[in-house]
Amino acid sequence: PTVYDFAHIGNARPVVVFDTLFRLLRLRYGAEHVVYARNFTDIDDRIIAKAAKEGVALGVITERYERQYKADVAALNVLDPTSEPRATAHIPGMVRLVEQLIACGCAYKAPSGVYYAVETKSDYGKLSGRSLEDMLTVARIEGEDDKRASADFALWKAARPGEPAWETSFGAGR
Repeated sequence: PTVYDFAHIGNARPVVVFDTLFRLLRLRYGAEHVVYARNFTDIDDRIIAKAAKEGVALGVITERYERQYKADVAALNVLDPTSEPRATAHIPGMVRLVEQLIACGCAYKAPSGVYYAVETKSDYGKLSGRSLEDMLTVARIEGEDDKRASADFALWKAARPGEPAWETSFGAGR
């Protein structure tokens, strides 16, 4: 979950689905052989906007809504995941991955950030069973007018004044 507000009923579906799969795999292979990670996105435009609106640090927002999210999903009687990593705790690994994707030509740097170029993967969408044409949309996210293709997606957002940012070989951002 991206922890910037209260969860809604739609947020419960993946929790229940993954809990069911987690339980099934543990039953089949043994609890010691199954790892279930549920990450928390704790850096995002919506989190930054909410913190600015309330005049508080990002951690105040993310801790509040992460705590409430955990209480909400506990009420669904789901098992706790094995691990609950937070995005900001893994920035160095993300940076290394983005650098590798740029180096192999699968990603490109633009003024607004770094984007994954979906056309570089001929079988993009194979896992979902959907073709790239099926997934195309004309909708663009504000500030992403410099993408090469509308289906390309952000891997790294360039730093804006006053926002949290990490220095990288491809520019400061998140």
